Amino acid sequence: MRSIWNGSISFGLVTIPVKTYSATDRTSSVSFVRIHEKDGAPIQYRKVCELDGQEVPNEEVGKGYQPPGDDAVVPITDEDLSRLPMPTAKTLSILSFVDPGEIDPLQLDKAYYLGPNGASATKPYALLREALEHHAKVAIGKVAMRGRETLAMLRAHDGALLMHTLLWPDQIRSADGVAPEAVTVRENEMKLAETLMDALGELDPAELHDDYREAVEELVAAKRKGGTPAAPDASAAPGAQVIDLTAALERSVRAVRGGGREDAGDASVTRSGAAVRPAGRPPRRPHPGRRATAGGRVARPPRRRPAAARPAAARGPPGRRLPRRPRPAGARAGRPRPRSRRGRGARRSPARPDRARRPGGSPRGRARRSSRVTAWRQTRG
Repeated sequence: MRSIWNGSISFGLVTIPVKTYSATDRTSSVSFVRIHEKDGAPIQYRKVCELDGQEVPNEEVGKGYQPPGDDAVVPITDEDLSRLPMPTAKTLSILSFVDPGEIDPLQLDKAYYLGPNGASATKPYALLREALEHHAKVAIGKVAMRGRETLAMLRAHDGALLMHTLLWPDQIRSADGVAPEAVTVRENEMKLAETLMDALGELDPAELHDDYREAVEELVAAKRKGGTPAAPDASAAPGAQVIDLTAALERSVRAVRGGGREDAGDASVTRSGAAVRPAGRPPRRPHPGRRATAGGRVARPPRRRPAAARPAAARGPPGRRLPRRPRPAGARAGRPRPRSRRGRGARRSPARPDRARRPGGSPRGRARRSSRVTAWRQTRG
């Protein structure tokens, strides 16, 4: 690797000459060039002076500073910058050693490897690296690189010293207006979320790759061969759906564990905040008097409304109650239904074909009445 900056690390009375190397490679990411759509030729950007409209060569391009809210531009030369009293121009001055958890990841900007510059820097370089690893600390300091001073964090990584440039505290924006209002999170939702986090397990960096870059490379290869690029599979992309949070967490846990499919048909529909059945327990049987709906919920049987709430057509004419049972065939009009002598609540014997009731009464009743009439006639003689 080619060094991009040479300087030294200073803490106390110890000075370590180092070389700086870029720790990241952004050339592998997808980048496009601007072209003219009419003929496909690339578009060039030229440096033109705003006063005379002439193109300016790179040798005549200088630096200037424009104060905020002012149209005037103050020219600044390299000699002016070299005379500034900046002790961090070629030195990384360490200010303190802190725990890694005290540094907000939001402040991390760019990463650079630091290597020893010369044989005399090998011993203090290794000493600082071992001290940071053994003490589990990171160094915080200031350094001036590429014409500006910035905060820097120094830590041990993979046998080398790694420097992260940090943003200044006033460069971090507040999250006011971004976070939602107070939201109530139920206990079962929190347990399902923690279960899903534990089920996902550890991450293997070797399995991470840029799917978008691979798709762009396939598209470019297909266009160079004169073929038609394959249409993307729209069914594989999940659409925006408003679903139950608890049901979505249950589906995610089952998909990670391999115990069920990810389609919506196998997901149990549960209300938000409802109790979740533990895995392995059989489902409850519905009550015989209830029926199961298509969504899986058990519905109660409809209750009978009172007479006042039912429509007038179901109640019949006013002042008359509908009979509870249909009148037996052959009964006389206007004659009340015969009742049992054994009491109002006594059970009646089932009807028999040989003892079917007739309009004149039962056979036993007619015989009893006939004997009474015969006896009365005999007394009247």
